[in-house]
Amino acid sequence: REASKEKAEADKIVLVKAAEANAESKYLSGVGVARQRQAIVGGLRASIVEFAGEIEGTKPKDVMDLLLVTQYFDMLKDVGASNNNTLFIPHAPQSVSELQKSLKSSLMENIK
Repeated sequence: REASKEKAEADKIVLVKAAEANAESKYLSGVGVARQRQAIVGGLRASIVEFAGEIEGTKPKDVMDLLLVTQYFDMLKDVGASNNNTLFIPHAPQSVSELQKSLKSSLMENIK
């Protein structure tokens, strides 16, 4: 009887420790994703400033639009090369414009 209580307590401790380890793993994963996003935004910011400064008459908005469209086409290429899944994306000029607005809005929110 006492051994059964001890075993139950040991099982409980193992479960609690596993849950704590899982929570810590998810937390660290979130920290990693946040740092990755900060690095991406910082790199984009530096690229925009550099590009806009090197090409006369170019505004940061022009560079941002170019980067967003380039990323959009890169994503389409990657999706097309994938054999695993099919993803249907509205593909028309206005869709690209709406995507740009959405991405730009999201990026600007992250910078604030």
